[in-house]
Amino acid sequence: MELILTEDQELIAKTAADFAAERSPVARVRELRDGRDATGFSRDLWKEMADLGWVGIPFAEAHGGADLGLAELALVLEALGRTLAPEPFLSTVLLGGGALAAQGSAEQQEQWLPGVVSGDKLLALAYQGPESRYDLAVTGATARREGDEWVLDGEKIQVLDGHVADALLVSARSSGSEGETEGISLFLVPKDRAGLEIVRQIRVDHRNAAGVRLSGVRVGADEVLGAIDGAGAILEQVVDRATVGLCAEMLGGMQQAFDLTLEHLKSREQFGEVIGTFQALKHRAADIFIEIELARSVVMAAARAADEGASDLRQLVSLAKVRCGDAYVHVTNEGVQMYGGVGMTDEYDIGFYMKRARAAQLTFGDSSHHRDRWAKLGGY
Repeated sequence: MELILTEDQELIAKTAADFAAERSPVARVRELRDGRDATGFSRDLWKEMADLGWVGIPFAEAHGGADLGLAELALVLEALGRTLAPEPFLSTVLLGGGALAAQGSAEQQEQWLPGVVSGDKLLALAYQGPESRYDLAVTGATARREGDEWVLDGEKIQVLDGHVADALLVSARSSGSEGETEGISLFLVPKDRAGLEIVRQIRVDHRNAAGVRLSGVRVGADEVLGAIDGAGAILEQVVDRATVGLCAEMLGGMQQAFDLTLEHLKSREQFGEVIGTFQALKHRAADIFIEIELARSVVMAAARAADEGASDLRQLVSLAKVRCGDAYVHVTNEGVQMYGGVGMTDEYDIGFYMKRARAAQLTFGDSSHHRDRWAKLGGY
């Protein structure tokens, strides 16, 4: 496994970095927050990203995609992570679109994926219940058959970008007991379906999530994704890929937080000296640099393992999430500390990265969860 970029990948990375810096500065996050934007991101900018081909990177050419890998998409997400761009790559491309691409029928894919690739359709994956605590087998929803239809009941939490999704992909228990991998099914539920209630939530990092309540929601047989009772393994694969994508975004965020800190160290003077010349701060900056480079290596390894279908993919996903979760929090904590008291004020961007680090660390499983998962996968 070569942890270097190809010429094409370098071009993707540079294009994405230039675009993010010019079209999506952190100042936009402030504007969305202060204006209490109803969407929480820019649909126009999302359309531009789709026109550049980024939204379609992991999808088949038959649906308008580029048929590339997670390694290429990770480069875009890393660039967007640097500027905290809130566009719905995780929710629409990796979660909702990923589940549809992996489990959907040809008719379902043809109905939805071209619209996703073009930027006209948004999807969200509703897979967590109130008692899930990162356990994908605890769905919080049930599905029972009534004639040719299925009836869904239950509650979902932390549905990323659920308030703007044109359809939700909902996991529900169709047989067995909560906690069992078998007996979980996926259903495609349009946003206007009777009995579906979606309540927008805004997280500490100013990103979108939603609470979803299903009260007798009826779906037809043509809205079941894949085989009944067979979605458990697919859910794990989809969430693992999304976790790698999130790690790439976290990598970009921690790198930018470090760059902001270095800029401050080189410009702030105390006792007549630039504070970056102080040995103690040099040591702390060197420590941050090492943490970021370690995170970069494991993110690249996990993305390539996902594209290659490597047997140790799940271990690498958990390794990447632990490294990135711990490193992002550490980098932003140190950044705020080295900014001094002003680092705690809203005037400086470093606080936005600290908030994003906290929320991202908890998304798709915190460090404790993934350490435990890594150990179990290794036979400990």
